[in-house]
Amino acid sequence: MNTTTSKHLTAIAIVTAALCSAFATLPAEARERHTTVTGANGKTATRDVSRQNGDVQSSTTGPNGKTSSRSVDRSASGTVATVTGPNGKTGTRTTTRSGTTAPASTAPAATAP
Repeated sequence: MNTTTSKHLTAIAIVTAALCSAFATLPAEARERHTTVTGANGKTATRDVSRQNGDVQSSTTGPNGKTSSRSVDRSASGTVATVTGPNGKTGTRTTTRSGTTAPASTAPAATAP
């Protein structure tokens, strides 16, 4: 390998390492999606979803114009999920995490004959 090629490879390696470290420090980017579906009779339904850091926000509007929504907030200590139906009624589920871990196996231990 000649000196010029070696210098180019070294420069590429340095630039690549710098870019990787720069991108590694950026926060996770939110993902959003908007979907519209049109039925055979021309009526449409839409759905909007946004996800960021494990949290989810979504809303769906049906062909009748009524909207339902869902919100999920996740953290190290638990999850809170709230759903609101097209009739306006809301339900919430809360899950709490603890610092303990589950045993590796729940099967009974084998015994020697």
